[in-house]
Amino acid sequence: MANEIRIHRRHALGLAAARRLAWSWAERVERDYGMACTVIEGEDSDTIEFRRSGVAGELIVAADHFDMRARLGMVLGMFGARIAAEIEKQFDELLGAAAKAAPRRAASAKAAPRRTVAAKKR
Repeated sequence: MANEIRIHRRHALGLAAARRLAWSWAERVERDYGMACTVIEGEDSDTIEFRRSGVAGELIVAADHFDMRARLGMVLGMFGARIAAEIEKQFDELLGAAAKAAPRRAASAKAAPRRTVAAKKR
């Protein structure tokens, strides 16, 4: 019986894109699983706290990784392996979609005209 789930995923999204991905995940678990999520924004990372009956945890969102820790109550703890597998699947799907979208964003950025900004010296 697993009463704690820990998941770590490295990525190369940068903080802004990682935030968008994590917020998308938070909206999904609020809608699909009745979680109450709170986002605590930081300068170098964010923390998404999530909670509902039988589970409480947090997702650390950084520029190069996600770290999740969830504590399961006794009833949900009996399904810990299945719950961990579902969370890992969700992260893999979101990271896979983000990786596929990155080349399209890069291509559209290359097509956009560039502006040159001169640096000001003090």
